[in-house]
Amino acid sequence: MDSVMQVEKVISEFWASAPSNSLHLDTGEKAWAKPHVAIARGDDPLFLRNKAMIGPFHWTPEEAYALAFPDSPAPGSELRVISYVLPQTPETRADQSLEKTVPAERWALSRFHGEEFNCELRLHLAETLTRAGYPSAAPERLPGFAYRQSERFGLASNWSERHAAFVAGHGTFSLSDAMITRWGKAVRFGSVVSRIDLPVTERIYGDDHHAWCLWYAKGTCGACAKRCPVDAITTSEGHDKQGCFTYIREKTAPYATQTYGTGATPCGLCQVQIPCEAQVPPALL
Repeated sequence: MDSVMQVEKVISEFWASAPSNSLHLDTGEKAWAKPHVAIARGDDPLFLRNKAMIGPFHWTPEEAYALAFPDSPAPGSELRVISYVLPQTPETRADQSLEKTVPAERWALSRFHGEEFNCELRLHLAETLTRAGYPSAAPERLPGFAYRQSERFGLASNWSERHAAFVAGHGTFSLSDAMITRWGKAVRFGSVVSRIDLPVTERIYGDDHHAWCLWYAKGTCGACAKRCPVDAITTSEGHDKQGCFTYIREKTAPYATQTYGTGATPCGLCQVQIPCEAQVPPALL
């Protein structure tokens, strides 16, 4: 299990075979398109920068690993963060593009059933690596995972899959705060911290956390702002987390529960019908 290809194989095989990777529709289609993997060093300085920006409650890989293995902690230099992307399927994106105020059925199902699969994948990867002799943990699945109030950013978790993905080289943040990856913005993430020596993925955008967003890079676009039904994204202020949170809790989550019988908190209208829906805007690569 000491190569990225072997790690990718574990993830891909589980994606292909796990019954939970399903939208639970009569079509039998999977919740997600094929996953992609990137690797970051556990002692990458950006993890400390994230902690400094978000708050002291935010875990570094070393801290998350120590919570999982308190009797045998490891320095960040011996750890790797394995971050993976689960892209939305073309069918899900097409359905979501037609909606203006509430999520499409496939989108809501991917947020609910698809995230159930994602949680299983996190644990499966961590357990598989641990059995192979590489102690591993999924920070988002640790008992201490929770949301806190960041002085700078408001509601924030003590482990961020998006920030881990940024450090690992998957992509950068957008005007809406969602991540723009090589497979676009309509994606979901997972990660595992492992005591393993794996080659690190090149972060071709360096430390620029807005490099792949047309608005921040060139002052053009703003399409995601136009897709938001409550103006919780603006080109002047960026993402209004509280406005977004309120709309999801009061409108889209109850709608999905009543209409599709799901839980979770789907919206995602700003992730489709935009230039970065399924790619990095070519002008920025």
